[in-house]
This record gives sequence, structure tokens and C-alpha cells, in this order.
Amino acid sequence: MNTTHATRGLATFALAALPLAVQAADAQTADTGETQVLNPMVVTAALAPRTADESLASVTLLDEATLRRQDPASLTDLFRGQPGVDVNTSGSFGKSSSIYIRGTSSNQSLLMIDGIRLRSATTGAPAWEFLDPRMFERAEIVRGPRGSLYGADAMGGVIQLFTPEGEEGGATPRISFGGGSFDTQRYSASLSGAEGGTRYHFAASRFDTEGAPVRRDGDDKGFDNTTGLARLSHTFESDAEVGVLALRARGNTEFDGGETDFVQQVAGVYGEIPVSETWRSRLTLSESRDESDTLDAFGFSVFDTQTRTARWENTFGVGVHELVAGAEYSEDSISSTNVYDETSRDNAAVFAQGLLDFSPVAVQASLRYDDNQAFGEEVTGSLALGYDLDRHHTLRASYGTAFKAPSFNELYFPSFSNPHLNAETSEALELGIRGQYRTLFWDLVAYQTDIDDLIINVDTTGDGWVDTPQNVAKARIRGIELAAGAEIDDWTLAAALTYTDPENRSGDNAGNRLQRRASQSLRFDVDRELGDWTLGGSWIAQNHRYNDAGNDVRLPGYGIVNLRAGWAFAPMWSARVTLENALDKEYTTAKFFDGDDYINAGRAAFLSVHFGP
Repeated sequence: MNTTHATRGLATFALAALPLAVQAADAQTADTGETQVLNPMVVTAALAPRTADESLASVTLLDEATLRRQDPASLTDLFRGQPGVDVNTSGSFGKSSSIYIRGTSSNQSLLMIDGIRLRSATTGAPAWEFLDPRMFERAEIVRGPRGSLYGADAMGGVIQLFTPEGEEGGATPRISFGGGSFDTQRYSASLSGAEGGTRYHFAASRFDTEGAPVRRDGDDKGFDNTTGLARLSHTFESDAEVGVLALRARGNTEFDGGETDFVQQVAGVYGEIPVSETWRSRLTLSESRDESDTLDAFGFSVFDTQTRTARWENTFGVGVHELVAGAEYSEDSISSTNVYDETSRDNAAVFAQGLLDFSPVAVQASLRYDDNQAFGEEVTGSLALGYDLDRHHTLRASYGTAFKAPSFNELYFPSFSNPHLNAETSEALELGIRGQYRTLFWDLVAYQTDIDDLIINVDTTGDGWVDTPQNVAKARIRGIELAAGAEIDDWTLAAALTYTDPENRSGDNAGNRLQRRASQSLRFDVDRELGDWTLGGSWIAQNHRYNDAGNDVRLPGYGIVNLRAGWAFAPMWSARVTLENALDKEYTTAKFFDGDDYINAGRAAFLSVHFGP
């Protein structure tokens, strides 16, 4: 298929139809005066609850209903083709995956679980492939720099996953079991509730599959994952609150030439008190772990990383305005079969943000100072302005800076590192407009991100080996994103169109597209309720990408269709069927070092049965 023409055609249709849809939705809202349902509350963009239009950010919420309808086998299935998001995988089912937000690399964006950051300190990137989507009730994708709020690596954006809290009404059990293609089995169970100010949620899941080949004519590569989750909190009569969270995923994944045993873990405890009517203070102590034991052709290797963090956050209300100020201290440490020159480093930071409301003008300004033991001091800031054109349309503009910390591999890996690296730095400009109505929203944004001191591997010895990382590269990333959604009668619709120009700006590859990034992407989701039935599908299409920095090895574009159906066949009981890659398209987003394609799984059908509300 010609994905370029398809994407352009749908974009033209969407933009042409937009005025009519806006007029219809506007009239409907004026007639009914009903509460908007497509303007969700989000917290990641501004460290405080804000509706999507008030956040002055490009933000996508994937709520509990979306996760239940799509019932994805992996987070990459959920995020693929979302506005500004590109996914790169080395096969299916627990294989190495990268998520690019606005053309930045996977280690230039953050993954957080209930406010706790999770990543590998050695690679600098999260292991997206090892987290079970069934453990989470919603996801927020914030696009654009958030370094002034979250520190290192928030160049492209932040993805935060939220676990269930428990709701009033007594203990509520949920059970799910099923399986399907590739000898896949999936099980999950949870118990949640709230009583007397105490909320709780306990859950466990198991995913086990023989897997699919990652190379043509190769053997199946299996994957299994067992996850446990516990979340408990209590709110006192004084409105003070304490809580704990623990999530641990453990399993094994096979790849071409070896296998890895992995652990992904986050744990935290927090306390929040109302110091006064206008001041709330919250202290969070957390730990995250990324651990892997790998056996391959090079032998046996261990890479265990740990991050411990203390974060103190204070929120002040000043009339209609809000101020946030705090401090953060974190320590990364590693344990490995490789002998690193350094095995730990710490980072101390202070930050402040003002959320100012001068209706119809809104101002958000933030500043953060980081002092890192390994690479020195960094100051990041952002300024966002919003203007309500009327009660349905908000114009916004923002400027923000961010930085990416060099990883332990880049700084200290034996014989292949550079302890004198500086942090990568970026500046980003964004201009957007959002239309928000009762049954419809749309969001159009244009942006540019300039990145300096990009770290790339350079052959400094002339021996033909890529052996030393250096701060020598630059990149300029421009893009346009259009997101839209509607809930009309029994229909739920969502669309995303993304154009990205991630350009290398230095050296022999100046003018080339950054490797493994598509420049055009389309996603369209449609779901319909029919009594006890729900029917839906997703169409995802992307154009070509290049596997190498020289843009000599081109990977073709692709389009896939995913179908789904649900049936509530008895009180508290339901069944779901998903058909992934229904047209059985072969597609690849990366190549092996020897030039072979990493292939993704073909058509896959899954059936699951669920008990619970």
C-alpha cells in the first residue's frame, strides 16, 4: 500500500470535515449544556490535576475503557501510532522495544509508574516490553519537554502509567483467563475496594507464549512474564494521607542467539499532609530496579540497576493561582559482571512552578536546577501561555529546555566509554490550538526541537571499531500533530495524524533522517456498542524509515488492521476476542547487524473470559 498517499488523503479529509464537525458539536453543546466528557483530567503535564485543555500541553489519555476494549498484549501495541509516538521493535512478545516521542530516542523520554521513574541506568532507556498492560488502568502521554519538572531525559516527553486505587463499595474481585495464537496463555486476578478512608488494590498476572520467529525461517522465540501488584493508602480525618505501592514483573524472553531473565520493579511509600488551607506537602520515597541475566554467544552477563529517590513536593494555593515547589535527591547504582569504572552516582535538584490564571489568559512557568555527580550542573526551564479564544477553543504557545543524562554504559563501560561526556541539551518551541466540545475534541500542534551535544559512537582510533561515545552531533526535529476524538451515541472514535521531520544536522550524515524513525503516521480507532456487544478496530499505517544513519538501508512502510469484539453474556461475565494484524501483513521496523529483518508476528487471535465489573 502507498502509506504516504493514504495518510495525506485522510489528513485532507479530516481537515476538510473539521469545520462541519465543530459547528455540529458546538450547536449540540449549546442546546444541551451537558458536561464535557472528552476533556479528561490529567496530572503528568503540570504536576497538578488539570483538564486536557487547561494543561497547555499536547497530552493523550488512554483511559480504563480504552485499555479494556483493546486488551493489548503489550504496551507497544497500545502506544503504536498514538499522536507523536513511534514504536520500534525487534520482534514480538517481550522482544527489545523502543518508543520514540516526537522523534527523540527511547532514552530521551521518561517512563513513570504512579510517579516513580523506571529505566535501566546502564542503557538509559526503559524496558517497555516487560510490563503487562493489564496491571494499569490508564496511561498519560505528554509530548514535549518536561525537564523543568522531572529532570534528566524528559526531552521528547513523559509517559506515565497509573495503577488502580480501589473504589468505595466493598471488595471487588476481577478474574480474567484466556489464550490464543502462538500457544499463548494469559491469566490475571485482582481484588480492590475502599472502606473507612482506606483504599486497596492487589493484583497478579501471568503471560506465557511460545512466541513467534524474529527472523525469517527462524525458530519461535518464547516469552513469559509473572507480575504482582499491591497498592494501599489511607486518608485520615485531618485529610492527611499515607500510601504504599509495590509492583514486580519477573520472567524470561528468548531472542536470536540467547535468552534473558528479567526483573522490573518499583516500590514506594508516600505521606501527604495539609499544612494549612492553602498548603499541601508531600514526601515520596521510592526505589526502582531494572535487572537482567543474559546468556548468549558472548557468555553469561548480569546488568542490575537500581534508582532510589526522595522527592519533596509542596503545593500552594494563592487565590485562583497555584505554586508548586520542591526538591529531589536520587542515587543510581549498578551491579554487573562487567567491571565499570564507577558503579554509582547521585543527583540533587530543586524545582518550582507557577500555574497562573488571568482568565482568559493562563501562564505556566517552571524552573529546575540539577547537580549531578557524574556530569555536572544543568538548569532547565519552560514557559507556556494559553489564551481562551472562546469557551470551546484554546490557543497555546510554549518554550522549554531539557537535557539527557549520559548513561553508565556511555560514561563507564569497560573500553567503550567516555567519562568526560556532557549531557545532551535541547530547546523546543510549540504552537497549538485545541477545540473542546461535549462530544468532540480536536488538537492541532506544530513544534520544533533542537538538540545539541548528541552522543554518538565514533571510531577515534581508526581501527574500524565503533568504540568511543562523543558529544559531536546535533539534530533538528520538526513536526505537526493532529489528534481528534468523538463519542457520539454508541460510537467511540479516535484519530491521530503525525508528521515528523527528525533531521541529523551534523557530520557526514547532515540532512539525513534520524535512523529507525518514520516521518508519517496514522492511527484510527473506532468502537461501537450494540447492546451486550461491542465491536471495534484500529488501523495503523506508517511510511518508510531508515535502519542506518547514512539512510542507505530503507525499511518499507506498512499498514496493519486490528479487530476486536466483546460480549457481556451474563451478569459480571464477559468475553473478548482480538484479532491482531488481521490482514497478516509482514512488517519490520529494525534489522539485525547482519542485514536480516527483525520480523513482527503475523495474524494472531486471542480469546479471553472476564469476571468482574
